[in-house]
Amino acid sequence: MDAGRHQTVESGHGRRETRTYIQLPVPQDLPGLRSWNGLKSIGIAVSESVRDGKVTNEVRYYISSLAVDVKRFARAVRSHWGIENGCHWTLDVTYREDESRIREKCLRENMAWLNRLSLSLLKQHPGRESVAMKRRSCGWSEEFLLQVIVGSTN
Repeated sequence: MDAGRHQTVESGHGRRETRTYIQLPVPQDLPGLRSWNGLKSIGIAVSESVRDGKVTNEVRYYISSLAVDVKRFARAVRSHWGIENGCHWTLDVTYREDESRIREKCLRENMAWLNRLSLSLLKQHPGRESVAMKRRSCGWSEEFLLQVIVGSTN
């Protein structure tokens, strides 16, 4: 099977972005292929963004268990980054991660893991409050904190 190619162009937020996706089947003679159980394709996402006449380019490489279907690959890449960006925005705004003064690598990684765990628990809680409000409520009420940890409302 040959490589697939798909291109999208979007304009908005003062910029024009062209994304090119290329996906190809994994070569059967790829060294170490047996170490990657289920590996079916290799993908590349190239993004060119133009804002105020300034051009920026970004290239990302992927290995995937998806069969070659470049439009599906493009959707998966966009979905992944949408989720990732949403998570990072919440961690920055609610947890103020970008303002962290922790410099020791091990401590930074541990705190990042704890922040992501607590964010996941807060998002799973069925209450209608914002993540920030749920986080504050955990500090104000041990009962609410326990609800978040065990995943209940009573």
